[in-house]
Amino acid sequence: MSISTYNEEILPDLLPLYYKRVFPVAVFHKWLCYGDSAKFNRREISFTLVGDIYLRYQAFGSVEEFAQALHKRFPIKIDIGAVYEESLHMRSCVGAKTPLEREVVFDIDMTDYDEVRTCCSGADVCSKCWKFMAIACKILDAALKEDFGFENILWVFSGRRGIHCWVADKKARALDDNQRSAVAENLQIVKGGQTTRKVKLPQNIPYSLQRALRIVDQYFEKAVLVEQDILGTNDRVKDFLQNVEENLRPLFKEPMLKHQTSVERWNAFQNTFQKLSKEQKFPKYLKHMVEEIKLYYSYPRLDINVTKSLNHLLKAPFCVHPKTGKISVPFKAKFVDNFDPSTVPTICQVLDEINVYDAKTKEQEKALMETSTQSLDEQVNVKIKDYKKTSLLKYVTVFNEFLRGLQNAAAKTNSAKKGAAMEY
Repeated sequence: MSISTYNEEILPDLLPLYYKRVFPVAVFHKWLCYGDSAKFNRREISFTLVGDIYLRYQAFGSVEEFAQALHKRFPIKIDIGAVYEESLHMRSCVGAKTPLEREVVFDIDMTDYDEVRTCCSGADVCSKCWKFMAIACKILDAALKEDFGFENILWVFSGRRGIHCWVADKKARALDDNQRSAVAENLQIVKGGQTTRKVKLPQNIPYSLQRALRIVDQYFEKAVLVEQDILGTNDRVKDFLQNVEENLRPLFKEPMLKHQTSVERWNAFQNTFQKLSKEQKFPKYLKHMVEEIKLYYSYPRLDINVTKSLNHLLKAPFCVHPKTGKISVPFKAKFVDNFDPSTVPTICQVLDEINVYDAKTKEQEKALMETSTQSLDEQVNVKIKDYKKTSLLKYVTVFNEFLRGLQNAAAKTNSAKKGAAMEY
């Protein structure tokens, strides 16, 4: 089956093969254990099955039990929740269970950029609007590391129109709802509603937003002005000026409309702002209006409700998105500019790649089986894992590097506890 033939109707037929042959169960289990296998049966893993059947508060006693559930139910979506105080196998008191820890998570959805992007809308994503995701990733990654001191961060493409962030440091996983809310609110600066100023900066811009503006400036002209062409029509100029207080809009509109391109009109806006500022025609609270508008168009638009709650669910990496067939894959923040969502492997693609690989090596494997003194079971054990035969391998490699970072952090923390079980 070729990549071009994917449609949502065939997904139930493909998922059993995907979970049996491709899904990286072992590394997935290793992540959710954090060095403590007993933690796995207290971790909520929910399944969405064909027909929108939703199974919450599931937990599994071992990697084998988890794999068996995947093979039996082949969920179209896997969501990960918190680690609870007691085993979730004790179904009688699910409502009374207390969530103890989970990663701090962020969800950035391209649809939240519909009011500022012009190339696409809704679930559609192209290389132009993907730059909004690149900006968001870089700004958020820098803030989490430099402002909050987190180190172990996993970035994941959702499979369709957005990105997810998992902050897995031990101190992050231990944050309560109030602390998570504080982190989320600190990182949320684009406000909704009918207010003119969607971004409001203080008189002295804090270092974190100065850093964000430096990242925005790397993209703003090409990505926002040229590719999104936000000032390319008179109607777009009108929409743009909604960010300016009503009594000031005429002062900008005339000089901007004397030009044709978005770059020229933006420059006219900035020049007019500088001129009027020198003439002291602006109140002090508008001194950063240019910066506020840049951030309005470019700063990460977070669904902070996902971040605030300890027991909020988020889709797991390596799920298959039912609409696109694409696999939800990890990527590195420093290489986000090179990440192309259109080239992410689909379920059809990876299954085809396995078939192609197996066909090419069938004769060699047959010869090995005929000449080897090992038993058949021993030969199977040394065979290459199926995902390593596919384009999914590089994404599993990224995931493994993330796990090694967690292990290294644990080694530093537990260096004095020689011989003790390592928890990371």
